[in-house]
Amino acid sequence: MPIFPTQYSLLAAYAIGQHIEQFYDLKQLTCRLLIHNVSDTYLIEGVTEKYIFKIYRDAHRSLTEIQAEAELLIRLADAGAQVSYPIADIHGGYIQYFNAAEGMRHGLLFSYARGEVVMPLNNQHLKLLGRAVAEVHNLTAGMELSGNSRVFDVEHILLKPLARIKPAFVGLESEYRYLEAQVNSVAAKMVALDTKGWGYGYCHYDLLPKNFHFEGVERITLFDFDFAGKGFFVNDLASFYVHYFMDVYLKRATQEQADIDFAVFVESYRNLRTVSDAELQAIPYFGFAFWIFYLGFQYDNFEDWSNSFFGPRFLKDRVGLIRQWVDWYVR
Repeated sequence: MPIFPTQYSLLAAYAIGQHIEQFYDLKQLTCRLLIHNVSDTYLIEGVTEKYIFKIYRDAHRSLTEIQAEAELLIRLADAGAQVSYPIADIHGGYIQYFNAAEGMRHGLLFSYARGEVVMPLNNQHLKLLGRAVAEVHNLTAGMELSGNSRVFDVEHILLKPLARIKPAFVGLESEYRYLEAQVNSVAAKMVALDTKGWGYGYCHYDLLPKNFHFEGVERITLFDFDFAGKGFFVNDLASFYVHYFMDVYLKRATQEQADIDFAVFVESYRNLRTVSDAELQAIPYFGFAFWIFYLGFQYDNFEDWSNSFFGPRFLKDRVGLIRQWVDWYVR
């Protein structure tokens, strides 16, 4: 009997562990699933070391895109950036191949980001983060990768996501009209910006505290570059500011304290890399775009990930959240 068409398999953790032992010459490993999401993340533990193994879906990341991510992180790590990086197998290759039920799936073994997620971030954490992000931006400015075609421009972070999510707003027409009006307004403002001299290169585009670990206040490691693409570096500053917006929105911090903390991060960033006041003043626009881009991502991955929450109630709440961002920050 042929294998029935499959959309998203889950590969057995024990078999992943055996594969890693064989192809990386590592012994006495344990393997367990950490996250079953748009990709699958496994924790690999040996006697003395830990690793992260990610298995991608072709619907989310093509082989070319995975290879580009690996190239980016290898080049960053080789240059001394504080990132989790792919590890070569015994044959010198990085991509692992699995003939799964839905077809070929691809994986990467990553160094483990030591430490833990920290919230709230104190001044020492913020200084470490500012320097780490500036280091990455210094290295990716002018960098060219062979296979990464993702671009964070107005079309791809505002206009196309807005068009894609429209079918989800049946019965929520007034909410969609609000988003449409705001997207058109913000897009026009972004196009009108004088961006000459702005920092540009490969961005992380998901700089939320869940994506970097601290070891005390001495070391930071950035990870999860799944969204990496080319754009203005202010995109990364805006995605980090989203964290502070949520703190204020949820009353975990005042706006005054959020801005003080963010300023510590920016000052540390500026110690290694220039960012103009005009770039910082554009954060409200790029942060708004981050919300729209992410709505598009959630819509695109409904069948394999977001179906447990992406519905009318979530969309009404999310539009309310975006409305608050606009009311507080967008001028």
